[in-house]
Amino acid sequence: MDRMDRRGFLQCAAWTGAAVVWTAAGGVLSSRVVTPVAAAEAPAGAFSFVQISDTHVGFKGQANADATATLQQVIDRVNALPTRPAFVLHTGDQTHGQKAGAFDTVAELLKGVKVERTFYVPGEHDVFLDGGKEYLERYGKGTVGGRGWQSFDYKGAHFIGLVNVLKYKGEGMGALGDEQLEWLAKDVGALGNSTPIVVFSHVPLWAVYPAWGWTTEDAERALGSMRRFGSVTVLNGHIHQVLQKVEGTVTFHTAMSTAFPQPAPGSAPSPGPMKIPEAEARRMIGVTDVAYVPGRQPLAIVDSTLG
Repeated sequence: MDRMDRRGFLQCAAWTGAAVVWTAAGGVLSSRVVTPVAAAEAPAGAFSFVQISDTHVGFKGQANADATATLQQVIDRVNALPTRPAFVLHTGDQTHGQKAGAFDTVAELLKGVKVERTFYVPGEHDVFLDGGKEYLERYGKGTVGGRGWQSFDYKGAHFIGLVNVLKYKGEGMGALGDEQLEWLAKDVGALGNSTPIVVFSHVPLWAVYPAWGWTTEDAERALGSMRRFGSVTVLNGHIHQVLQKVEGTVTFHTAMSTAFPQPAPGSAPSPGPMKIPEAEARRMIGVTDVAYVPGRQPLAIVDSTLG
């Protein structure tokens, strides 16, 4: 069972922590379990990057009394990877409700990650108090109009960071807005159909569970700009658990939190930190490692837990 089609993989998405390599052949995705030998066979031009999400520094609850300590565990795990990642994508909720000093703590800890750079998009907790003023003062420089959304190219792949939390407090779900959507359409307009696209944002760009706000209201407009591409991977945080969905050439992947788990969609009266022992929570928090291999293995997505 070290190989399966994409439908089979989605049925086994509960294998949180299993290492899986995504491969592409003739436009069809398949997957296999990663082995140390496979990891060492990456051809020229290949690279990997890490997604860290929902660090929630400042949180103290039954599932985790020290979110700073678990973030440090994740950083140590990243630095111990056999192949050094090119960069980190932080997909939001650095802080827990913008608690005083939390941004400084996250920034200081992430200085210890052995990568070229860390890219950020905000979560709703990062803009909770001031509508994003502090976040954009720190991370808006170099983004489009200082608004937080951005794109960049790396070794043949095109990365797009979207902001979908600035209306979350009022409306209870993600939203991108006309200005960002118009920019997105122009940003991808000149790219060839074969360009691998990686989108990262906080709230999922698919309807995971709208009753809990686990969706982005205008996501279909964003996806409509990208459906012509042969490989689109959408990375999100927010829901603190691994879920995947494939729609045509678009693969959606949500990441675990480094701080605490949330319940599965609809399995509790509402979302929020699970009230479970810390030892149990370690099996449900962690980090995502993603590898890009030109031609053979466009994206290999590996989720690892701290437990």
